[in-house]
Amino acid sequence: MSGEARPAADIALGVHGVTKTFRVHHERANSLKQLIAAGGRNRYDEFYALRDVSFDVKAGEAFGVIGHNGSGKSTLLKCMAGILRPNAGHIAVNRRMSALLELGAGFHPDLSGRDNVFLNAAILGMSRREIAKRFDQIVAFSGLEAFIDSPVKTYSSGMYVRLAFAVAINVDPEMLLIDEILAVGDVTFQQRCTEKFVEFRDQGRTIVLVTHDLGSVRNFCDRAIWLEHGEISGQGDPATLVDEYTETMLGGRKDGGSDGVRRGPGPLRVEQVELLVDGRPTRYLQTGDAATIRLHFSSPEPVPRPVFAVTIASLGGAVVTAPCTRDGGDVPTTISGTGTVDLRIDNMSLLPGPHVVHTEVTGFGRQHVFDHLQNALSFDVLTGTVRETGGLVTLWPTWKIEGPGVVGGALPD
Repeated sequence: MSGEARPAADIALGVHGVTKTFRVHHERANSLKQLIAAGGRNRYDEFYALRDVSFDVKAGEAFGVIGHNGSGKSTLLKCMAGILRPNAGHIAVNRRMSALLELGAGFHPDLSGRDNVFLNAAILGMSRREIAKRFDQIVAFSGLEAFIDSPVKTYSSGMYVRLAFAVAINVDPEMLLIDEILAVGDVTFQQRCTEKFVEFRDQGRTIVLVTHDLGSVRNFCDRAIWLEHGEISGQGDPATLVDEYTETMLGGRKDGGSDGVRRGPGPLRVEQVELLVDGRPTRYLQTGDAATIRLHFSSPEPVPRPVFAVTIASLGGAVVTAPCTRDGGDVPTTISGTGTVDLRIDNMSLLPGPHVVHTEVTGFGRQHVFDHLQNALSFDVLTGTVRETGGLVTLWPTWKIEGPGVVGGALPD
């Protein structure tokens, strides 16, 4: 179990030491002679789709699962949904669950959409009275009012999935398991699905999202895990995890000198990043401070016309600014050895909260990457003289309120 033990009432889903294997046959015996030669057995290897996977999903949490194709995501989802049984370990489900996996699996092609709504909802555990009460809501969500009495075999694949999704989402589950559902239907329907998920999350329901859509995990989930060849490679804050996963997929690797992920062949690279306030290195500053981000570089050989870039982002992943030396009109003809690059910000307009710095060194055309360091530096912005709390930056606004009935207007210091 990941993290500290939690009370059972606080855990919606517990995955404990789950291992799942499949047999991969080399060559099946097609004759008696081959079977005898193989000692009466078909030869196979055990393929580990999941290996000792453990984590908890808290009640009311939106939890993401990311990983490349073949990492074990779908196998894990099917184990959590009870479709597959693990070879070892166990899964504890403590909430009424609806799994949005193989949508429409219970649909009958010769029956109308209306009949299939009642049939599929009954399979998902709803009584006929509950289905009748929610029928209009289900059909309205699907947007298929004009086709609800037509056989579903006449539906397009998109219509079929929309009706199946509308049924599944209205079973009123306490926990949802979702497999790439945000990719179904047109833009309008996807927006409707997203709004429904947000509504569920705001109602305190538990959502487990298994997807390749990293933006959904970054913006929607509270925590996430990263599966790599059936094992958990990382877990925690979704934005940080998505960044690390993306950089690794692009060929990045953990950087021993920082908490970041580095990619790029060199030879020019950023060895260290500092945040300076009043000339001193720090991890804290206030809104409005003058600050310098200093990059220490090295290159064992000359590099023509390099461009240094810095990205400042909130810890949630939103990019605040991404200046580079080419935009600033300061690109050396060539560079080698060691040195520093300073990005001076006279008035740091960031509002309070945690932030990260990413660095990149490219050729003049910005296509060839010599060095990219994701999460090169983290720092916190503290409250300064600005009282704003919403958003990422302040624009240093001034307000003017006028009217015959306006009295006073200044807040006490």
